[in-house]
Amino acid sequence: MYTLTPYSRLSRVPRHHHRPCRATISTHPSAVAAPPRLDDVTRMSPTNVAIHDPSSLRSTWSHRAWVATGFASVLSSLAKSVAAAADSGSVVEPLLAAYVGYILADLGTGIYHWAIDNYGGPSTPVFGSQIEAFQGHHRWPWTITRRQFANNLHALARSVALAVLPIEALLYAGGGDAASHAFVGTCAGCVMLSQQFHAWAHEKRSRLPAAVAALQEAGVLVSRPSHAAHHREPYNTNYCIVSGVWNAALDRWKVFEAAEMFIFFRFGVRPRSWSETQVEWREETEAATKP
Repeated sequence: MYTLTPYSRLSRVPRHHHRPCRATISTHPSAVAAPPRLDDVTRMSPTNVAIHDPSSLRSTWSHRAWVATGFASVLSSLAKSVAAAADSGSVVEPLLAAYVGYILADLGTGIYHWAIDNYGGPSTPVFGSQIEAFQGHHRWPWTITRRQFANNLHALARSVALAVLPIEALLYAGGGDAASHAFVGTCAGCVMLSQQFHAWAHEKRSRLPAAVAALQEAGVLVSRPSHAAHHREPYNTNYCIVSGVWNAALDRWKVFEAAEMFIFFRFGVRPRSWSETQVEWREETEAATKP
């Protein structure tokens, strides 16, 4: 055991050798450059399409063609699953795979929604128009209920069709079973329809089909109260829009906040949810926007 004593064997340093410490404050800029900001700081100008360009809410033949192609790819996957299940006599595995696809589709929509809500801008390649549209949706959320069906779904339908067709080709070449086709078809179908589920979550209950209202209450589809929590500033919760089953866990464990901290310290990019919402992007009700 060592004991501490008030004595030391080191020789004393003469007092006149001590020099007082002085702190100097410099007003010159630091020579160390700040990390570059990688986020898109292009200013977005909100436009209420329901008032300024109502035609943009209507479906075009191009929209309908992409939605038809998306549905065809999804139904093709599900049909292959049913045929394979009939041949094998196994039903449990494809049903479980379909359920996993449904659950993961909800998580996928949440991650995507979080990313475009918080990062990038109009000039971001590929996703710029969606980023700007989602910010406009925060100001005029009711406009999504005015979009025609194919107008609302065509972008996701195009992505689903372009993703599912090659995946199904690989499954066919590799002898995919009923479960794999069920997973792909269900996950892709839920992702494609998530914008319709999202629109229903903004619709007045009196205007919803009875079956949709029942599915919302049962938690099968994202409910109106659950999604309403996302539309409170700073728009940083309840991102998932299929069933919303992941929202509570993601918010409780602060998964997105942890991801934002990592991105900030690694790349120097701040998410939009850390800043106060600009006045021009704050929510307006339908009544307030009427001329």
